Amino acid sequence: MRENRTNEPGPVHRRRASALAVGAAALALLAAGCGGGGNGGGGGGSTPADTLVVAGQTGDYIRNFNPYSPTLVEGPGTIFEPLFYFNLASPGEPVSRLGTEYAWNEDGTELSITLREGVTWSDGEAFDAEDVKFTFDMIASDAVPNTVGFHGTTEIVDPTHVTVTFDAPSYMEGPQLLGKTWIVPEHIWSGIEDPNADTIPEPVGTGPYTLGDFKGQAFTLDANPDYWGGEPELTHVQYRSLAGNQASTDALAAGQVDVYSGPVPDIANVEENYPGYSAITVPMNQMVLDACANADLGCTGPQTDPAVRQALYYAMDRTQLNQLAFQNTASEMSPGFALPERDAAYVSDALENPTVPMEPDLARVDEILTGAGYAREGDGIYARDGEPLALTVTVVTGWTDYITALETLREQLLPAGIELTVAQVSWNEMSDARARGDFQLVIDSLYPGPAPDPFYIYSYFYGTENTAEVGESADTNYSRYSNSEVDEALEALTQLNPEDMAARMPHYDTIQQRIEQDMPYIPILTGGTTTEFHAAKFDGWPSQENLYAFPAVWSRPDQSQMYMNLVPTGE
Repeated sequence: MRENRTNEPGPVHRRRASALAVGAAALALLAAGCGGGGNGGGGGGSTPADTLVVAGQTGDYIRNFNPYSPTLVEGPGTIFEPLFYFNLASPGEPVSRLGTEYAWNEDGTELSITLREGVTWSDGEAFDAEDVKFTFDMIASDAVPNTVGFHGTTEIVDPTHVTVTFDAPSYMEGPQLLGKTWIVPEHIWSGIEDPNADTIPEPVGTGPYTLGDFKGQAFTLDANPDYWGGEPELTHVQYRSLAGNQASTDALAAGQVDVYSGPVPDIANVEENYPGYSAITVPMNQMVLDACANADLGCTGPQTDPAVRQALYYAMDRTQLNQLAFQNTASEMSPGFALPERDAAYVSDALENPTVPMEPDLARVDEILTGAGYAREGDGIYARDGEPLALTVTVVTGWTDYITALETLREQLLPAGIELTVAQVSWNEMSDARARGDFQLVIDSLYPGPAPDPFYIYSYFYGTENTAEVGESADTNYSRYSNSEVDEALEALTQLNPEDMAARMPHYDTIQQRIEQDMPYIPILTGGTTTEFHAAKFDGWPSQENLYAFPAVWSRPDQSQMYMNLVPTGE
């Protein structure tokens, strides 16, 4: 038996403050709005000394704390915990959360998991193996999104041990089950009629935080005084709805928010421009144009033609996009969607372009489109069968970097004979339209999986199991892509030991070749995620020297690892 042991989590600090004091602080925060003690940074604003104020989404929050809902506002990691934390930003063993050890049998068909003792749910009920089995069974039954097609059988050995048995070797399901499955309380969720649709307005979890005050413009997470790791020293986390990147930048400059994961002007000089603040940039999420690509599942529009998607790919001036929209914080990406640096061993030699072209190739665009039956009209725009090549791309209002990128791209596409209209909508509208397939193009980023392996990108966003007909909600495969070769390669990869690269690589070659040709997600660049944070007010932030978590407040459960490590300085 090959055993995997895990490290304990980073320091979680205990406090002596009573529950009464915590409640009083929350009430004071509610009454004061932005008020409280001074924060010693960025323009002399004021935020409470015991509260981390997070620049949150655009538009009002909907009270949805279902960790399995595509429109949730928060909860994975902070309220609902995984069994282990896998750090995508830095190599190392997974960190123990609700689990303490796990091990595969020799042929990868059985996963044995040891659970933490002495854990309670935030309503005081005891956590045990029944909750883990219930959660795993809920996913296996497809009652909630089953993004990796998990259909294992979970058995309880005793209150702190479970085994999961698979019909075939299933190594790749391990990190997803262990690191991205949010364990829910059986004593509550067994009574939920539709766990996929219920919004869970009063969440009960085992995590370091519980839900405090909630309003449409802001909500607060309060430190869990009964958390198994000790009550976090960071007692309150408040998410504030702000009207996009500019509003977040303004709030940062005024010292009204303590952490923001997004772009600011002159991003290279954060410490100089925002006294008391620092910043860290980590490349991770791959920026794309989602295309509703599959006409067989109901997608309509020119983007359903692979030739159009290829033309968009070759028409981009990515050097200019990086300069104008992303302040040169983005980097090259591979059209096969293996990260060029982290996943260098996975990048296929069979790709036409190992990395995306940084300069436009208008001759290639013309070759592709004329070969597909398009011809330029008098206005310079290509057309076929009397229909001009005109597309609409959706973006969230206030996402200034993406909006700049799209306005720049709109100008770039005119010489290429493609007309692009940019439509700005709210986050909720975009999220709903993307899930239902009610779009032509959406600027987006494909998030990584639970472990540093491109398999999860392929499974989430390209696997047929994770999509649906237009009008129905797709779990993660928003493009509605379906290819039998890709599905067969994914199935084969789930059964191979991750250490056997020689056996795995032919399947990665197949996947990468197919998705480069079909291009349902049109690659832009690898986004350099920059997080600006109040270093004077809190100690314990991730750094390049100690990258204990991917430092993005919207990345889950990474945000919870960060919150548990933060210590107010009292400044």
